[in-house]
Amino acid sequence: MKFRHDRKQAPRSREQTPWEKYQSRAAQQRKRAQTPRWYRRTKRIGDKLPRLRQQRHRELARRLALLLSIFLVVIGVMVYLISPLSHVQAVTVKGTQELSAKQVQRAVGIRPGDSIFKVVGHQKRLQRVAPQHSTRLKRVRVQFQAPNRVTVRVHEYATAGYVVRNGQYYEVLENGVVSQQSVSQPKSGTPVYGKFKSTKALHRMILQYARLSTAIKHSISEIQAAPTKMNAQRVHLFMNDGNEVYASIGSFAKKMAYYPSIAHRMKQKGVVHLEVGAYSSAFTK
Repeated sequence: MKFRHDRKQAPRSREQTPWEKYQSRAAQQRKRAQTPRWYRRTKRIGDKLPRLRQQRHRELARRLALLLSIFLVVIGVMVYLISPLSHVQAVTVKGTQELSAKQVQRAVGIRPGDSIFKVVGHQKRLQRVAPQHSTRLKRVRVQFQAPNRVTVRVHEYATAGYVVRNGQYYEVLENGVVSQQSVSQPKSGTPVYGKFKSTKALHRMILQYARLSTAIKHSISEIQAAPTKMNAQRVHLFMNDGNEVYASIGSFAKKMAYYPSIAHRMKQKGVVHLEVGAYSSAFTK
């Protein structure tokens, strides 16, 4: 015998008619209109409060982190400035010939104990200004080596000889600058300049001498101005090997390059003429 259970089917939801939808919206609007504005505003603010609190906490955390970072940086900088690391520990000078390390340091303006900020970022200015404080300095290169060491590499103008003034010898550099301090004895291997009445002619002569090879420079004992009506730039040289040379200042460096080969072919001591052409003649007795 079969039993059949009757199931009650749920009533199907009936779709509202346009009129019923209109009535529902109108009822909601009347209900909203009857609710006080302050209540609605309070409800909206109450919904936003948790989010506002979270935003404020995040913003406060960011500000505290920023302030703490700035404070730590300032403290670190202050500690560094008063520590020995922020001061130059040593200044190493390389390449000097005549100048002492202290003279180079004075010219560059950097000494041990100075702040490293006097060097860092100012190397080009120091290199440019240093030759103005020492006429012997030709080129200077300043290198900063972390954490607090400085190396100064120097190129000096070599000695081009000496000039005689009032019985005193004054050193002349290859840039044409004459020293203001006299010396008692000239350095060997450099010539003595004499009878130059024109400072301009002496300067041109020194610049020509600077272009010679080292061997020829060391072979010259004395250079004297010996102008004539035909050649106002004539110079008279006394060589260490006993020969003499006549040349012109304008072509001096170019013509003197031939002197070693000419002197080698000479059978006896004499005069080498380099004013016009290049030839030699023996001394007349």
